[in-house]
Amino acid sequence: MTYSRKQFLQNSAILVAASMTSSSFILLKDKPLLAFSTIGCPDWTLKQAIDFAALHKYSGLEIRGINRQLDLPNAVEFNSPDHMESTLATMKEKGLKFVNLGASAAFHMPDGPLRDKHMKEAKSFIDLAQQINCPFVRVFPNEFPKDQDRNKTMEYVANGLRTLGDYAKSRNVTVLMETHGDFSTSDDILKTMKAAEHPNVGLVWDISNMWTETKEAPSIVYKKLKKYIRHTHIKDVKLLAGDKLQYVFLGQGDVPVFDAIDLLSKNGYKGYYSFEWEKLWHPELSEPELAIADYAKVMKKHFKY
Repeated sequence: MTYSRKQFLQNSAILVAASMTSSSFILLKDKPLLAFSTIGCPDWTLKQAIDFAALHKYSGLEIRGINRQLDLPNAVEFNSPDHMESTLATMKEKGLKFVNLGASAAFHMPDGPLRDKHMKEAKSFIDLAQQINCPFVRVFPNEFPKDQDRNKTMEYVANGLRTLGDYAKSRNVTVLMETHGDFSTSDDILKTMKAAEHPNVGLVWDISNMWTETKEAPSIVYKKLKKYIRHTHIKDVKLLAGDKLQYVFLGQGDVPVFDAIDLLSKNGYKGYYSFEWEKLWHPELSEPELAIADYAKVMKKHFKY
């Protein structure tokens, strides 16, 4: 078959356009997905957080309270069909996604009223996540009570995660246990996750939480837990005298956070790098306008884009 010059030029143009589209897609895929938790801006409205995220080229928002309302299903932005529709429309307009909802539910305790209360909260967050197309809900392990057998505590946590995994499965949501509190050693976390094995259960790797407690190298932690990591919390800390911690901007502390970030990136991690500036718990920290803007700048510089 022979081609005229016109056909040749037309086909060439199509191939060039396809190549450019493909290259752009590859570049877009290789950019890290940045998010920040609203724990860092506890006095902002959701609209303020959305606008700031869009301005600084974030891809997503992790919701841990809005205007200090931690019970997200009852937050005004989600507490009626009209409000929810308006919230989702604003997110879509700004090109953002909800990436994780932070519940306060913990499962280190045996059956009883307190555990039932935490289970009810977690399920309400899962229901909300389904409604707003959010893939993850975070829960806590959370502690090893001194008057309770350590293995029994891990069993309680694993059972809670499996129960929530079953509940979340039909809602297209995954429940994530954060590496948090007493559950900071990789062996304890791995044992718990193996006991909780479920397709709709995973981990939030809070790199700083683990490292400041155990000093385990990220390479060791990642090797053990990579199968379960679906989401991350990123922050940096300076270690002070007397085991005190000082939260600092990314790259200014002692945590080998970039070692962990590079491990994730080089091994095909597709989730979000979510900045957790704990302003809600530590009001003395720098204002969110400074911290959240700096995080985006530092991460973009690290990833060279």
